[in-house]
Amino acid sequence: MKPYLAAPFLLALMACATPQQRCIIKAAPDLPVLNRLIAESEGNLARGYAFADVEVEMDVWKLCRVDLTLSEVGQTMCLETETTTTREAVAIDLTAEAAKLASMRARRDDIEAKAQPAFAQCQAEFPK
Repeated sequence: MKPYLAAPFLLALMACATPQQRCIIKAAPDLPVLNRLIAESEGNLARGYAFADVEVEMDVWKLCRVDLTLSEVGQTMCLETETTTTREAVAIDLTAEAAKLASMRARRDDIEAKAQPAFAQCQAEFPK
């Protein structure tokens, strides 16, 4: 995962976290993102399909400015294209999704094992 994609999520999470939680997040910054992706993958497997964001272009009528003369301005209706994002169900390879989920769980276990001393230090430094 690219760090700049996770930064807004981590900043929002840290804004309302306790000092102990902030310390734990700093010790393993990838863990909240990985947990979110694991939950999404579990949902995909439970449903049997995933969701994808799809951009849809639609023509809409809007009020537009029209220069009538050099000094006069009027308004008229004009057609403009707007892009909106919708979520659609998409088919997934359940075997590949299960393998991806197993890989992410193993990675999470590895991160937690390596960060365990830091977690313990955070809990000692900032008791609840």
